[in-house]
Amino acid sequence: MRRAPADTPARVVRKHHALVRLAHWINVPLLLGLVASGLSIYWAAPVFQHAPDPLTQRRDWLLDIGAWVAALLHDPAPYPAEWIYDHFAFGAGQLAAALRVHWLLAYAFMANGALYALGLAAGGGWRALLPRASDPAEAFAMLRFYLGTVPMALLRRPWPHPEVVGKYNALQRGAYFTMALAGALVVLSGWAMHKPSQLGWLERLFGSYEGARVVHCACMLALAAFIVPHVALVAADGWDTFRSMVVGWSRRVKGERHGR
Repeated sequence: MRRAPADTPARVVRKHHALVRLAHWINVPLLLGLVASGLSIYWAAPVFQHAPDPLTQRRDWLLDIGAWVAALLHDPAPYPAEWIYDHFAFGAGQLAAALRVHWLLAYAFMANGALYALGLAAGGGWRALLPRASDPAEAFAMLRFYLGTVPMALLRRPWPHPEVVGKYNALQRGAYFTMALAGALVVLSGWAMHKPSQLGWLERLFGSYEGARVVHCACMLALAAFIVPHVALVAADGWDTFRSMVVGWSRRVKGERHGR
């Protein structure tokens, strides 16, 4: 967000409905638990595999990455290849427990998603997530701004924030819309795997049971990967952006073109 001069008056603007804010923060522990339990399930039957390694006979990409990370950290663990599973999942031999926890959290995730959708409908926030014809040009301008922020700060040159019309810029709008889509797909693919006989039509929408597993894991990776840039960009945008997700309002400079 652009900083206003000290003598520029500002106004308080409603930004996020209370249900949206509540669902947003509930999602944090839910996603962490779903990823941890999901990794324990994935450990028992990884879906992303490669040809067997001639030396180790490993096929799992996560085992390869785990071995590399353990070597980089000089971790003396007896099975360094299982580093990721050991540090981010429930541990070895926890498949049954992980399945129970995963579905408990999945039901909570679905209920929280309904709460979020209700908040978007009640507060009108859904309009801010819809794609617009101007998004490609605005997204390019925002990407240029983000990439140049640090270099321009080091050079002590002015680097004005592109004008944003609405609650979100094009990159935010695209990211949040994509995450909502990934959340819907992760739920649908989860049900396709959970009830393949009763919901055969849903399984067929993903091509097969294995297709549903691929979509489910890919969406989980997308949701988990979104957390880091999301937190980084909120920090870069300033305190007002973080505060708005806590208290629901934002301070905007009078005359700025912001809308719902």
